[in-house]
Amino acid sequence: MDTPIEVLHRVFGYDSFREGQQEIIEHVVQGGDALVLMPTGGGKSLCYQIPALVRPGVGVVISPLIALMQDQVDALRALGVRAGFLNSTQGIDERQAVEAAFVGGELDLLYLAPERLRADSTLRLLDRGDISLFAIDEAHCVSQWGHDFRPDYLALSGLHERWPEVPRIALTATATPATHAEISSRLGLDQARHFVAGFDRPNIHYRITAKSEPKRQLLEFLRTEHPGDAGIVYCLSRSSVEKIAEFLADNGIPAVPYHAGLDAATRAAHQSRFLREDGLIVVATIAFGMGIDKPDVRFVAHLDLPKSVEGYYQETGRAGRDGLPATAWMAYGLQDVVQHRRLALEGDEAHRRRQVLHLDAMLALCETAGCRRVMLLDYFGQELDKPCGNCDTCQAPPESWDATVPAQKVLSTVLRLARERRQKFGVGQIVDILLGKKTAKVLQHGHDALTVFGVGTELGNTEWHGVVRQLLAQGLLAVEPAHGALVLTDASADVLRGQREVRLRRDAPRPTRSRPSGGGGSSRQAVELPAEAAPVFERLRAWRAATAKEQGVPAYVIFHDATLREIATLAPSSLAELGKVSGVGENKLAKYGEQVLETLAS
Repeated sequence: MDTPIEVLHRVFGYDSFREGQQEIIEHVVQGGDALVLMPTGGGKSLCYQIPALVRPGVGVVISPLIALMQDQVDALRALGVRAGFLNSTQGIDERQAVEAAFVGGELDLLYLAPERLRADSTLRLLDRGDISLFAIDEAHCVSQWGHDFRPDYLALSGLHERWPEVPRIALTATATPATHAEISSRLGLDQARHFVAGFDRPNIHYRITAKSEPKRQLLEFLRTEHPGDAGIVYCLSRSSVEKIAEFLADNGIPAVPYHAGLDAATRAAHQSRFLREDGLIVVATIAFGMGIDKPDVRFVAHLDLPKSVEGYYQETGRAGRDGLPATAWMAYGLQDVVQHRRLALEGDEAHRRRQVLHLDAMLALCETAGCRRVMLLDYFGQELDKPCGNCDTCQAPPESWDATVPAQKVLSTVLRLARERRQKFGVGQIVDILLGKKTAKVLQHGHDALTVFGVGTELGNTEWHGVVRQLLAQGLLAVEPAHGALVLTDASADVLRGQREVRLRRDAPRPTRSRPSGGGGSSRQAVELPAEAAPVFERLRAWRAATAKEQGVPAYVIFHDATLREIATLAPSSLAELGKVSGVGENKLAKYGEQVLETLAS
């Protein structure tokens, strides 16, 4: 039987484990249960794939990612691993062939969707095979505290009851202490070993900018920092997704929409294009992306505020899985706060309480004047000993200012409307009153007669909207769910009485971030190479693209960019030398080695 390190080298082509992997793998190989919290791109999949290859039997992987199972299996087969999947996309002949291979011991790994475990036929099938382990991927789906709760995951607690001798490993890239505890409890893993890796993704630059003209801001961001790069743009609504995708395409940037309102065939086609094409952008709702394996996503952009820090971390974590520089960019404004405050007040009391906690944490991240990475990691219970230097607030620290008087003016306007007129209004009317604008609406309601009319001319319209946004974020104002009107909170009284100082952030001008020079749509990878290696890298990428298209698989299934960069730099002249490159295992060396050497020699 091979050892884990031998499998790592022979199959995957790596000489050493990443931090934390070896201890997890050896524990599961020895039959122990494990709960693993590890960031996206940290190498979670190897933590169950290698034990499945070392232990006798078939590793059964429970994954919610039906749309990605084919690509996951293709990637394993390219490594010489005997992998298969069972899900609702298959015809009966294909399904029966996979089932026969499982029962006959002809598979190393079998991927299943969680809903299949509710079928007695699946349980009887598993009884007929020899199972080496159960891997529960995206384990946060079992937690109602998590951002992607799936009821089907609740049934997974029965795995240990039916197969008590089979080790289980549950894995997730996002879990607060509360989510972590719920995963452990719901899956019966309280007695398992818990492995918590660092959540930091130092290659990602976090940036949150004030929303003004989001389409223009997005276009400028893409053109100046990420021309020709693959990336994901997240929007809250389906209509926004469609409009932004069309807007980008009209401006010469290849983009496709993805949301639950599209038919399944269109969604699958757009996801397939994203995984297989260079430089394509997907504009999506949160329906897209969990478990996206594409390693060269160079940016994730949000045009609307995510509902939680967990969701934000999971979505931004799809950028830069290859370890190269990537950007998490978000345009954030007053309407985001108003809309989410309203949404957070829907549902039953327990749901509202969870939503408010999630939203407060997300707003705190947006409004902080300190290092965003420090706050992000703190949310997951981890400390960073110093500011990261790779976020906007580190690189251009915002000033804070005493906004107590402006805050009192806003709160007084809301109060007087409620007391004197028994009226409630949204942000626009409040700001118009403060600025002394005699609009038709102001005159209609006689608001020009209020004592607060025109008392706010020291600030402009945009500045007042910023004040209101931050008062909402701090809980000094609230939003009435029915109509979106502003109302006071219990905390408002101390401000009105002058017993509480209000400090707000004033955003500093952001330094221009331009991409490194080097030419070409995907030059970020090439500029890190020696000058003489850059054209070799591009030849290798062209060969890889043609090979991937011929085989109908994503390019990264052939080789990752990091492997091609190392090949271009080292310029191996023999199969033996090529086999020493990180990421070139035995199967890929045999399958592609001669073609790579021919490409290098051309």
